[in-house]
Amino acid sequence: MHLKDMTGLQLMQAFAQGKLPGPAITTTMPMDCVEAEHGRVLFTATANESHTNAMGGVHGGFAATILDSVTGCATHTVLGPGETYATTDLSIKMCRPLPFNKAVFSEGKVINAGRNLVISEGYIRDEAGKVYAHATATCMIIRPAAAA
Repeated sequence: MHLKDMTGLQLMQAFAQGKLPGPAITTTMPMDCVEAEHGRVLFTATANESHTNAMGGVHGGFAATILDSVTGCATHTVLGPGETYATTDLSIKMCRPLPFNKAVFSEGKVINAGRNLVISEGYIRDEAGKVYAHATATCMIIRPAAAA
């Protein structure tokens, strides 16, 4: 089966099962999709010293990228074959500094899937459930052009 023939859920499940290599961003931002179901994904992510800001902590862009990924990938799970998405809005609330070299969990869930827009939310938590950051996102559905 070609990638363009897979539903978004099939694609995300293939990533979670290790049947497809992760996208290139996972090299820069150590994150892995570990679960994917309709309307929901779960990632693990680990910030390291390469994600340091000028103050010596984990840069907020690390959390923003992880949250953009899980909200977008949750959106992807409700799309049909050949459909993609683009994030049109991402709102993030940082609750506390992210730790270095400690795996955190980021879950994305679809709140509403309409004809043209999908609204989702995401969290970054540690193994005890402590929240580090929260986001909401709106994604625009992009459908393949009709054959002429």
